[in-house]
Amino acid sequence: MKPDFLDMVPWYSGTSADLFKTAFDLMVSVTLFVGRFDMRMMQAAMKSTTDETRNDDVLYDYFNEREDLWFDFVADTGDGGNSSYTVARLLAQPSIQTVIGGSMHTLPRGNLLVIGGDLAYPNPSSFTYERRFFGPFEYAMQPPRWYKAEHIAVDKPEVPPGVSKMKKYDGPQCFIIPGNHDWFDGLNTFMRYICHKSWLGGWFLPQRKSYFALQLPKGWWIFGLDLALHGDIDVYQFKFFAELCRNKVGENDSVIIVTHEPNWLLDWYWKETTGKNVSHLIQDYLNGRCKLRMAGDLHHFMRHSATPSDKPTFVEHLLVNGCGGAFLHPTHVFKNFERFSGTTYECKAAYPSYEESSGIALGNILKFRKKNWQFDIIGGFIYFILVFSMFPQCNLVHILNEETWSGRLQSFSSTIWNALLFIFEHSYVSSVGSLTLLMASYSFVPSKLTRKKRAIIGSLHVLAHLTAALVLMLLMELGIEICIRNHLLATSGYHPLYDWYRSMESEHFPDPTGLRTRLEQWTLGLYPACIKYLMSAFDVPEVMAVTRINICKNGMMSLSRSVLIMYYTSVFIYFWIFSTPVVSLIFGSYLYICINWFHIHFDEAFSSLRIANYKSFTRFHIKKDGDLEIFTLAVDKVPKDWKLDPKWEAEERGPHQLSHHRRYPSKWRSASSPDPVRSVRVVDHFTITRTVAPDPETSC
Repeated sequence: MKPDFLDMVPWYSGTSADLFKTAFDLMVSVTLFVGRFDMRMMQAAMKSTTDETRNDDVLYDYFNEREDLWFDFVADTGDGGNSSYTVARLLAQPSIQTVIGGSMHTLPRGNLLVIGGDLAYPNPSSFTYERRFFGPFEYAMQPPRWYKAEHIAVDKPEVPPGVSKMKKYDGPQCFIIPGNHDWFDGLNTFMRYICHKSWLGGWFLPQRKSYFALQLPKGWWIFGLDLALHGDIDVYQFKFFAELCRNKVGENDSVIIVTHEPNWLLDWYWKETTGKNVSHLIQDYLNGRCKLRMAGDLHHFMRHSATPSDKPTFVEHLLVNGCGGAFLHPTHVFKNFERFSGTTYECKAAYPSYEESSGIALGNILKFRKKNWQFDIIGGFIYFILVFSMFPQCNLVHILNEETWSGRLQSFSSTIWNALLFIFEHSYVSSVGSLTLLMASYSFVPSKLTRKKRAIIGSLHVLAHLTAALVLMLLMELGIEICIRNHLLATSGYHPLYDWYRSMESEHFPDPTGLRTRLEQWTLGLYPACIKYLMSAFDVPEVMAVTRINICKNGMMSLSRSVLIMYYTSVFIYFWIFSTPVVSLIFGSYLYICINWFHIHFDEAFSSLRIANYKSFTRFHIKKDGDLEIFTLAVDKVPKDWKLDPKWEAEERGPHQLSHHRRYPSKWRSASSPDPVRSVRVVDHFTITRTVAPDPETSC
């Protein structure tokens, strides 16, 4: 028995229907919905009260009476099943034992799980949510036995039997904000699966809207903001949180802001300013009470802390952790970030390290084709279009007649140069293909660069591909020319294999009654024709050679359309086989150079690698003294093979027992060592002290 996990999303697949749907959904969402229809406004219009501080659709205050509280944060979950389940399984464990500062510590499971968006890739749908998100979490900690997947919760929270109100419920709960991928369908799937379902595996889902406020013990708050595709909160959401800051959040309380996008890093990278409403809320309404900002979206872990300064600090710590299951993102690209909203920050932790991140990028040269074999379909076709007008090359005698290898190389190079000029001066198909590729390559270069740099990088990229395609074309033509000269091809016309078959048929299977002749008449000539052309498919080089000789002698116009189609199809088959390794090598090298030399294409250069390793989540502890202790736990290597956990199978379970009461809540364990539960380690540990109210006597 093994789990039916899906593989990591093939972002460079040319045949994935999911990716085409994602592109279409994104185009529709941006074109039709952004600025015209916003599900967040619909949610605000459906609120149950006009008093924002009593709006229990988005305000949850039943945690604040606890002595202390453990909670977890994870983001960007639903990609490959192995990585997503690894993180979910760690989150589900009753406790995790790990070494901190040389001594063993026990970190209990969070009473609360906050997920920072992008629940399933590449697009939100019933299939991706169920298989890439709900599936791994349900394997990690099963929902109650009475739970039905098709159930729609119309009156949340639907508390479990025997629980009178939420304050009495002792199990783990989950709150989720949507990410940009969750918004590709206008938030439809998110609303159906998150806001109208009661269970994510063994985590209870009381959430009704796409944003929320959680009042925690000791004056701590969590604001979960929904940025949609705008990169900012809407005015109704702003109004709710602003009134909460004025009327509910105490002067000495501390607030954690959770968004999907880490605009402090992305604004620095893209050289722009987003999230103006969020900044307005933090600076003018929280006014120093925001101790921590958390986000996902970037699939790595980084923490920056403000350096001591005389200037006001609006946010003390900035934390990104998008390692919940999606492919890895680099950290070294953001190495030079240090300022946000007028405050200077220092990087305190990065996972993976800058050196590891830079080294991982080398995989684009070594492993691009292995990781993205579907890219061959597009790559080989593009290369064929680039040199379509150059077939056949009839005048190659000068290369073969050179006596020295240096002379042959020089003649070969001059032929490539002449072919390049011919493409732009005389050809139609190849020139259109080259210009189209040039425009696509220019658009592919990130817009953060100047137009001049984008044009240079894009042109060099296209030139590398065009040169490689021409070299492959000329080598292929030289190979055919050499075979013709040595009488290895073009010796028996178009159908030598069929002629051999007819001679063998006549010799060994005589037809004195004329049956074959009558079959030819009855089938209107299809009987021998089908065999003839079927056999020619197995003799492609001969077809290429004979047609090439005819074209070079008599020109293209001397051949019928069917013969030309047969010739170019034959050429395409062989050229596609030769070109696919080269196109992947050049494109992978382009990504490597861009990510490590120019620090661009951080998304494209790492999505190509589909790295399931380097996964992490962050665990928080609000201690009895009010301090917030923060641990980021990471697993360097994700298992690829799983087996049924015998301890889970052997553990007795009552008919009404909830999964969080089990000692072994997860169904699958690693089939190889080390198991993530044992290999998990702390990569960052720090404490945010509670804001202490000033002593009135001291103030006087």
